[in-house]
Amino acid sequence: MIQHVNELITQAQTQNSMRLAVVAAEEAEVLKAVNEAVEKGLIEAILFGEIGAMKQIAEAQGINLSSFKLVKADTMEEAARLAVQYVREGKADFIMKGLVDTSIFLKAVLNKENGLRTGQLLSHVMVYEVPTYHKLLLLTDGGMNLYPDLEKKGQILRNSADVSRALGNEEIKVACLAAKEKVNPKMPATVDADGLKQMGAAGKFGDDVTVEGPMALDLAISTRAAKIKGYKSPVAGEADILLVPNIEMGNGIGKAMTYFAKSQSAGIVMGATVPVVLTSRADSHEDKLHSIALGSVIAGWIKEGGRK
Repeated sequence: MIQHVNELITQAQTQNSMRLAVVAAEEAEVLKAVNEAVEKGLIEAILFGEIGAMKQIAEAQGINLSSFKLVKADTMEEAARLAVQYVREGKADFIMKGLVDTSIFLKAVLNKENGLRTGQLLSHVMVYEVPTYHKLLLLTDGGMNLYPDLEKKGQILRNSADVSRALGNEEIKVACLAAKEKVNPKMPATVDADGLKQMGAAGKFGDDVTVEGPMALDLAISTRAAKIKGYKSPVAGEADILLVPNIEMGNGIGKAMTYFAKSQSAGIVMGATVPVVLTSRADSHEDKLHSIALGSVIAGWIKEGGRK
């Protein structure tokens, strides 16, 4: 089981190199991260975009593109369409957003006729190594879905469980967060959390998944807090996944872990046929590399038949 973010790199190095399709690769930080991933043996890279601009940026950064496959695209839309086509044809194993606008990128991924749809909701999953926590902690969804209803939260949970499985976790403990532990009809987060718990008890997410909720954050990550408050659950203080009720809570917790707790992290979008690397402009070079490694590990896990 992977217990540290850096182990994503080690794991990616031990499997067959996955092929990464990068949409609009003419951006310095993206090229640097992809180049390092290639040099470390994590991936093979296929770059889509304006080749002259890529070569100019690579030369300025001291990057040798001779081991990269370059595919010419005159527009952002064409770059996204061609990269998705490569994935559909089995020429690439996962896909990454480069300089292209997120809306253009996701439009190609979600195209009903030629995209990478599975019928599952796309959702964002962050993996954090928090210095004060004893294992990797997954957070979902603080990046894509604004106010998901119970059905969508179920799909978000399934996506995050797949990430946890790809990391080698055989017993997945999910905390459905809310402000309190008692179900209150006036607090929809508590109602949905209880619904997810019942779905988990019915085996909707797999026999390897234990769902608890509603739970406050302190109970999910602190056995001491749970003991003091007399809260008993196998998830208390042992959560692998924090499922948030809305994007504000997810965004706030995620940024707090990054900036206050100095956590290392990696992020991925799940729900498509392949992992989707969708990094933020504010992400460090190191976090971009970790996200590529995470995508590679999940892509390898999917190819080996790991997805349920």
